[in-house]
Amino acid sequence: MKAAEFQRWLAKLATLTAHQRESVEQQLRCGDPRRATERLIAQLSGPVERCPHCGHAEVGPWGSSGGLERYRCKGCSKTFNALTGTPLARLRHREQWQTFMLALIEGQSVRQAAERCGVDKNTAFLWRHRFLRLPAEQKAKRESGIVEADETYFLESFKGSRQLPRAPRKRGGKAAKRGLSAEQIPVLIARDRVGETVDFVLPKADKKHIGAVLKPLLAEDAILCTDGGGSGVYAAVAREHKLTHRFVNVRAGIKVVGKVYHVQNVNAYASRLKGWMRRFHGVATKYLPNYLGWRRMLERSGGAISPPLCIALSLGRARPQQFIQT
Repeated sequence: MKAAEFQRWLAKLATLTAHQRESVEQQLRCGDPRRATERLIAQLSGPVERCPHCGHAEVGPWGSSGGLERYRCKGCSKTFNALTGTPLARLRHREQWQTFMLALIEGQSVRQAAERCGVDKNTAFLWRHRFLRLPAEQKAKRESGIVEADETYFLESFKGSRQLPRAPRKRGGKAAKRGLSAEQIPVLIARDRVGETVDFVLPKADKKHIGAVLKPLLAEDAILCTDGGGSGVYAAVAREHKLTHRFVNVRAGIKVVGKVYHVQNVNAYASRLKGWMRRFHGVATKYLPNYLGWRRMLERSGGAISPPLCIALSLGRARPQQFIQT
């Protein structure tokens, strides 16, 4: 670029929006953002050991395409790269992936993320749910110690559907009936004292469905702690599955029992979750698990959350200690 051209370019910097300035700064820091993302993908993938198509162990290099190394399977003769078989396969505009991850971290809307990345809103929507597919599944398989459990509810939504199985609401965001009803989707949240959080979207908040998810989750030494007294659904689940159960009765003013048994951690998490979800003005019920996984990802990573870590989680290859900034 010639000097006069460069000066004209500099003069235009003052007219950039905040997001545009951020993109310029990121490019200056990282050089080519596409190459930076491709290097990250290669780093996360490590050595290729098996074919993602057939599982055959004999694979060999087969050139490169689109900035990623390709491999050929000696069993099925198909070619693949590090993204084949992952939720991120065939997604384009890799130069914008880390910028999009910043939008995810900040909880921006689809339209805000699309504007920030310079892509169509439909592309931003597709990216959101591709990037969240694996984080939605990444949760603790077992919890031990004192495990607090409670359910919260989200209004059933067919947002984005072409056909509704019911009459449309005159003003969205409110159920036809007050209180709990079939329009409210129950989400069971369980959280232990080290902060491991799991959640389950249930068909109904009854003994059958709650017991089906709590029984395999709780370790033998776990103590289930819930609200609602000794005659509610959790007490019935505990009796049927022989779980150690302690309960409080918040409505009656009994918030802590024995100085250690309470549901304050799980209730605080549910409050943060509901407050964070309000920005989306209702989410389609079919995508609710993705949003729950999104919130868990942010909570679990805390201050270590970063675009590279988000990409690693989206590929199912996260090693968080590699990405913590010191």
